[in-house]
Amino acid sequence: MKLSGGVEWALHCCVVLTSVREPAPAARLAELHDVSPSYLAKQLQALSRAGLVRSVQGKAGGYVLTRSPALITVLDVVEAVDGPGPAFVCTEIRQRGPLAAPPQACTAPCAITRAMAGAEAAWRDALRSVSVADLARDVTSDYGPGALAGISEWLGAAEA
Repeated sequence: MKLSGGVEWALHCCVVLTSVREPAPAARLAELHDVSPSYLAKQLQALSRAGLVRSVQGKAGGYVLTRSPALITVLDVVEAVDGPGPAFVCTEIRQRGPLAAPPQACTAPCAITRAMAGAEAAWRDALRSVSVADLARDVTSDYGPGALAGISEWLGAAEA
């Protein structure tokens, strides 16, 4: 399954937001990840529309998670950014062409649709089983206990 780059950016932002005490400005998040501020802003807006982050206005404004990172799944972020629709959409190709099957012979999903639906269900279950808190723990495990603290400190340094 191919996901947009915005999913990666949104997930990284959610993980970073687990480490901050104050709202993280979108511009600083974009700078931290060396990504386009305008494109990242669209991802943050998508997360906000989905209720995963909220924007705090004002001089010390920015973004914060709306709930515990343990309650935000990777699937929540994927669906916020790329939408909840299926990755595979059957177009009933078996009903086209010179040997087309008649509609009455196509009342059940074909083998290809069943295989793709099964794969998508497994993929969604896997993403649903991983939370943003899990990702943050993995970052700490991969890069050491100071990794997220250093990011939090760097984000706050611009505000001082």
